[in-house]
Amino acid sequence: MILLKQLLLLSFVLPFAFPHDAEPSLIVQINQPQLDKLDAQAHCTSWRVAVEANNLTPWKTVPEECRDYVMQYMRGRGYLLDLQRVADEAVLYARSVKLNGDGKFAWVFDVDETLLSNLPYYAQHGYGSEIFDGGKFDEWVEMGRAPAIESSLKVYEEVLNLGFKVILLTGRSERYRGVTVENLFQSGFRDWGMLILSHFHDLLLYGFAAFLWKI
Repeated sequence: MILLKQLLLLSFVLPFAFPHDAEPSLIVQINQPQLDKLDAQAHCTSWRVAVEANNLTPWKTVPEECRDYVMQYMRGRGYLLDLQRVADEAVLYARSVKLNGDGKFAWVFDVDETLLSNLPYYAQHGYGSEIFDGGKFDEWVEMGRAPAIESSLKVYEEVLNLGFKVILLTGRSERYRGVTVENLFQSGFRDWGMLILSHFHDLLLYGFAAFLWKI
Protein backbone atom coordinates (compact mmCIF):
# COMPACT_ATOMS: atom_id res chain seq x y z
CA MET A 1 0.00 0.00 0.00
CA ILE A 2 2.86 2.39 0.86
CA LEU A 3 4.49 1.63 -2.49
CA LEU A 4 1.25 2.38 -4.33
CA LYS A 5 0.93 5.76 -2.57
CA GLN A 6 4.51 6.63 -3.49
CA LEU A 7 3.91 5.77 -7.16
CA LEU A 8 0.76 7.89 -7.27
CA LEU A 9 2.61 10.80 -5.68
CA LEU A 10 5.41 10.53 -8.22
CA SER A 11 2.95 10.47 -11.13
CA PHE A 12 1.53 13.76 -9.86
CA VAL A 13 4.81 15.50 -9.07
CA LEU A 14 6.97 14.50 -12.05
CA PRO A 15 5.23 16.65 -14.71
CA PHE A 16 5.85 19.73 -12.58
CA ALA A 17 9.40 18.78 -11.76
CA PHE A 18 10.26 18.22 -15.44
CA PRO A 19 7.95 20.50 -17.42
CA HIS A 20 9.97 20.04 -20.61
CA ASP A 21 8.93 16.38 -20.61
CA ALA A 22 5.24 17.19 -20.26
CA GLU A 23 2.72 17.78 -23.06
CA PRO A 24 3.84 20.17 -25.83
CA SER A 25 3.15 23.83 -25.19
CA LEU A 26 -0.01 25.31 -26.65
CA ILE A 27 1.89 28.50 -27.44
CA VAL A 28 2.74 28.63 -31.15
CA GLN A 29 5.93 30.41 -32.07
CA ILE A 30 5.42 32.72 -35.08
CA ASN A 31 8.39 34.21 -36.87
CA GLN A 32 8.51 37.73 -38.29
CA PRO A 33 7.72 36.80 -41.91
CA GLN A 34 4.61 34.97 -40.72
CA LEU A 35 3.59 37.98 -38.64
CA ASP A 36 4.07 40.25 -41.63
CA LYS A 37 1.92 37.97 -43.78
CA LEU A 38 -0.86 37.88 -41.18
CA ASP A 39 -0.74 41.65 -40.87
CA ALA A 40 -0.99 42.07 -44.65
CA GLN A 41 -3.95 39.69 -44.78
CA ALA A 42 -5.72 41.61 -42.04
CA HIS A 43 -5.07 44.90 -43.84
CA CYS A 44 -6.37 43.60 -47.16
CA THR A 45 -9.41 41.96 -45.58
CA SER A 46 -10.26 45.27 -43.96
CA TRP A 47 -9.86 47.02 -47.31
CA ARG A 48 -12.09 44.50 -49.11
CA VAL A 49 -14.85 44.75 -46.51
CA ALA A 50 -14.74 48.54 -46.75
CA VAL A 51 -15.13 48.28 -50.54
CA GLU A 52 -18.04 45.87 -50.28
CA ALA A 53 -19.75 48.11 -47.72
CA ASN A 54 -19.17 51.14 -49.98
CA ASN A 55 -17.24 52.84 -47.18
CA LEU A 56 -14.31 54.00 -49.32
CA THR A 57 -14.03 57.18 -51.31
CA PRO A 58 -13.79 56.56 -55.08
CA TRP A 59 -10.73 54.45 -55.84
CA LYS A 60 -9.08 53.42 -59.09
CA THR A 61 -6.94 50.40 -58.32
CA VAL A 62 -6.52 47.59 -55.84
CA PRO A 63 -3.60 48.45 -53.51
CA GLU A 64 -0.47 46.79 -54.85
CA GLU A 65 0.10 45.02 -51.53
CA CYS A 66 -3.37 43.46 -51.85
CA ARG A 67 -3.00 42.16 -55.40
CA ASP A 68 -2.16 38.59 -54.35
CA TYR A 69 -4.87 38.68 -51.69
CA VAL A 70 -7.52 39.63 -54.26
CA MET A 71 -6.18 37.06 -56.72
CA GLN A 72 -6.39 34.27 -54.14
CA TYR A 73 -9.90 35.31 -53.17
CA MET A 74 -11.18 35.52 -56.75
CA ARG A 75 -9.61 32.18 -57.70
CA GLY A 76 -10.49 30.43 -54.47
CA ARG A 77 -13.40 28.79 -52.76
CA GLY A 78 -14.46 31.93 -50.90
CA TYR A 79 -15.57 33.80 -54.02
CA LEU A 80 -17.65 30.85 -55.24
CA LEU A 81 -19.26 30.49 -51.82
CA ASP A 82 -20.12 34.19 -51.76
CA LEU A 83 -21.74 33.93 -55.19
CA GLN A 84 -23.68 30.84 -54.18
CA ARG A 85 -24.92 32.42 -50.96
CA VAL A 86 -26.37 35.40 -52.83
CA ALA A 87 -27.91 33.08 -55.43
CA ASP A 88 -29.55 30.95 -52.74
CA GLU A 89 -31.09 34.01 -51.12
CA ALA A 90 -32.35 35.24 -54.50
CA VAL A 91 -34.04 31.91 -55.20
CA LEU A 92 -35.69 31.89 -51.78
CA TYR A 93 -37.07 35.35 -52.41
CA ALA A 94 -38.27 34.46 -55.91
CA ARG A 95 -40.14 31.44 -54.59
CA SER A 96 -41.81 33.56 -51.92
CA VAL A 97 -43.42 35.91 -54.45
CA LYS A 98 -47.05 35.13 -55.25
CA LEU A 99 -47.39 35.51 -59.01
CA ASN A 100 -50.91 36.07 -60.33
CA GLY A 101 -50.17 35.06 -63.90
CA ASP A 102 -50.71 38.49 -65.47
CA GLY A 103 -47.15 38.59 -66.83
CA LYS A 104 -46.36 41.85 -65.08
CA PHE A 105 -43.86 40.49 -62.59
CA ALA A 106 -40.35 41.20 -63.82
CA TRP A 107 -36.92 40.18 -62.60
CA VAL A 108 -34.05 42.48 -63.58
CA PHE A 109 -30.55 41.10 -64.03
CA ASP A 110 -27.41 43.11 -64.62
CA VAL A 111 -25.11 41.51 -67.17
CA ASP A 112 -21.48 42.09 -66.18
CA GLU A 113 -20.49 40.41 -62.90
CA THR A 114 -24.07 39.22 -62.42
CA LEU A 115 -24.74 36.91 -65.36
CA LEU A 116 -21.40 37.09 -67.15
CA SER A 117 -18.01 37.08 -65.45
CA ASN A 118 -15.16 39.32 -66.57
CA LEU A 119 -12.74 37.54 -64.26
CA PRO A 120 -10.66 36.18 -67.18
CA TYR A 121 -10.05 39.76 -68.30
CA TYR A 122 -9.02 40.96 -64.84
CA ALA A 123 -6.80 37.92 -64.38
CA GLN A 124 -4.78 39.23 -67.34
CA HIS A 125 -4.66 42.75 -65.91
CA GLY A 126 -3.46 42.40 -62.36
CA TYR A 127 -6.80 41.68 -60.69
CA GLY A 128 -7.54 45.38 -60.54
CA SER A 129 -4.08 46.52 -59.49
CA GLU A 130 -3.59 48.14 -62.92
CA ILE A 131 -5.21 51.39 -63.96
CA PHE A 132 -8.39 50.47 -65.84
CA ASP A 133 -8.05 50.75 -69.61
CA GLY A 134 -11.44 51.22 -71.26
CA GLY A 135 -10.05 50.43 -74.71
CA LYS A 136 -8.64 47.08 -73.62
CA PHE A 137 -11.87 46.23 -71.83
CA ASP A 138 -13.85 47.04 -74.99
CA GLU A 139 -11.60 44.62 -76.87
CA TRP A 140 -12.45 41.96 -74.29
CA VAL A 141 -16.18 42.64 -74.69
CA GLU A 142 -15.89 42.38 -78.47
CA MET A 143 -14.38 38.90 -78.10
CA GLY A 144 -17.65 37.68 -76.56
CA ARG A 145 -15.92 35.15 -74.32
CA ALA A 146 -17.19 36.13 -70.88
CA PRO A 147 -18.28 32.90 -69.14
CA ALA A 148 -21.51 32.48 -67.24
CA ILE A 149 -21.53 32.79 -63.47
CA GLU A 150 -22.96 29.35 -62.81
CA SER A 151 -24.85 30.23 -59.64
CA SER A 152 -26.50 33.15 -61.46
CA LEU A 153 -27.44 30.92 -64.39
CA LYS A 154 -29.37 28.72 -61.97
CA VAL A 155 -31.17 31.76 -60.54
CA TYR A 156 -32.00 32.88 -64.08
CA GLU A 157 -33.45 29.47 -64.94
CA GLU A 158 -35.40 29.38 -61.68
CA VAL A 159 -37.09 32.75 -62.12
CA LEU A 160 -38.03 31.88 -65.71
CA ASN A 161 -39.59 28.62 -64.55
CA LEU A 162 -41.50 30.49 -61.85
CA GLY A 163 -43.04 32.77 -64.46
CA PHE A 164 -41.13 36.02 -64.09
CA LYS A 165 -40.47 38.19 -67.12
CA VAL A 166 -36.71 38.68 -67.35
CA ILE A 167 -35.20 42.06 -68.14
CA LEU A 168 -31.46 42.42 -68.72
CA LEU A 169 -29.81 45.72 -67.92
CA THR A 170 -26.21 46.63 -68.69
CA GLY A 171 -23.93 49.62 -68.81
CA ARG A 172 -22.39 48.27 -72.01
CA SER A 173 -22.65 50.55 -75.02
CA GLU A 174 -25.45 49.96 -77.52
CA ARG A 175 -22.84 49.20 -80.17
CA TYR A 176 -22.06 45.97 -78.33
CA ARG A 177 -25.62 44.65 -78.47
CA GLY A 178 -24.87 41.99 -81.06
CA VAL A 179 -21.81 40.53 -79.37
CA THR A 180 -23.50 40.75 -75.97
CA VAL A 181 -26.53 38.80 -77.21
CA GLU A 182 -24.28 36.16 -78.76
CA ASN A 183 -22.19 35.92 -75.59
CA LEU A 184 -25.31 35.51 -73.47
CA PHE A 185 -26.67 32.79 -75.77
CA GLN A 186 -23.41 30.87 -75.73
CA SER A 187 -23.33 31.07 -71.93
CA GLY A 188 -26.83 29.65 -71.47
CA PHE A 189 -28.96 32.81 -71.24
CA ARG A 190 -31.38 32.48 -74.15
CA ASP A 191 -34.68 33.97 -73.05
CA TRP A 192 -35.53 37.49 -71.91
CA GLY A 193 -38.11 40.16 -72.51
CA MET A 194 -35.80 43.15 -72.88
CA LEU A 195 -32.08 43.84 -73.09
CA ILE A 196 -31.38 47.45 -72.16
CA LEU A 197 -27.95 48.83 -73.00
CA SER A 198 -26.42 52.25 -72.47
CA HIS A 199 -24.02 54.68 -74.08
CA PHE A 200 -22.02 54.72 -70.85
CA HIS A 201 -20.39 51.82 -69.09
CA ASP A 202 -19.91 52.08 -65.35
CA LEU A 203 -16.58 50.28 -65.71
CA LEU A 204 -15.33 53.15 -67.87
CA LEU A 205 -15.93 55.43 -64.90
CA TYR A 206 -14.82 53.28 -62.00
CA GLY A 207 -12.84 50.39 -63.45
CA PHE A 208 -12.29 47.44 -61.14
CA ALA A 209 -14.11 49.28 -58.33
CA ALA A 210 -17.39 48.62 -60.13
CA PHE A 211 -16.39 44.97 -60.52
CA LEU A 212 -15.83 44.43 -56.79
CA TRP A 213 -18.83 46.54 -55.82
CA LYS A 214 -21.15 44.30 -57.83
CA ILE A 215 -19.88 41.11 -56.23
